[in-house]
Amino acid sequence: MNRKRLIMVVCICTTCLLMSAQKRYQRVISLVPSITQNIYYLKAESRLVGCTSYCTPAIADKKEVVATAIEANVEKIVLLKPDVVIVSTLTSPKDVATLRKFGIEVVEFASAKSFDEICSQYIALGKMLEKQTEAEKTIDECKAKIKKLSKTLRWNVVPKIFFQIGADPIFAVLDNTFMGEYISMLGGKNIASKLEHGIVSREFVISQAPDFIFITSMGISSEEEAKTWKRYTTLPAVKNNRIFIVDANKACQPTPITFIETLEEMTKMCKQKR
Repeated sequence: MNRKRLIMVVCICTTCLLMSAQKRYQRVISLVPSITQNIYYLKAESRLVGCTSYCTPAIADKKEVVATAIEANVEKIVLLKPDVVIVSTLTSPKDVATLRKFGIEVVEFASAKSFDEICSQYIALGKMLEKQTEAEKTIDECKAKIKKLSKTLRWNVVPKIFFQIGADPIFAVLDNTFMGEYISMLGGKNIASKLEHGIVSREFVISQAPDFIFITSMGISSEEEAKTWKRYTTLPAVKNNRIFIVDANKACQPTPITFIETLEEMTKMCKQKR
């Protein structure tokens, strides 16, 4: 009899724990645009109740906007009664502390510096939202695509690549960043590989004689930048018509899906002008 009671108690406790885990993050607020995008990729957007003014898919879904890029509306967040608020290392520590004072759970995701970190964060988010299996499947598919893409480009000479993500001032993608991995995965050499800071002069870029120039879309300025570079006719990238504009909404977004989409796009561009 005692044994039966014990088994019953264990079963009840286990059921309660599972139900608790399933309900734990039913109301989620994301203050990180890339995390918001990942929530949609995981098909868990029904749990999202709040976002930033930069979370495009969530705004289209009429989710409550509770923050700008740098400032959170704590009062709005509290009124939404979230189970968890997801923040980044860029979120104001003061806002984070205030939310915790209200007894709100805050989970911080660091800015991903590599594709591996992007994948780890995606799986961690999947676990939070009971979507671990789906997350792991996506990552496996992304890694398989990278492996396949790596076999499509073969260079006789390693190309020098300049990847520009800002116009005023001119800003270069650095190594040891997830965007720097686009260059390494293409089999290229980053002309900014020895730099500690991304701001560069036009003279520096010219001195490095890049074979390819990639520019993230910045509205009119990206087109203007492409025109400006084309004036320097001695540049290998200009001689061989290898100046390309890449979608910033994908290239600058640290999610596994957009990373692969960008890498596929850049690989296609390189193959056209190899």
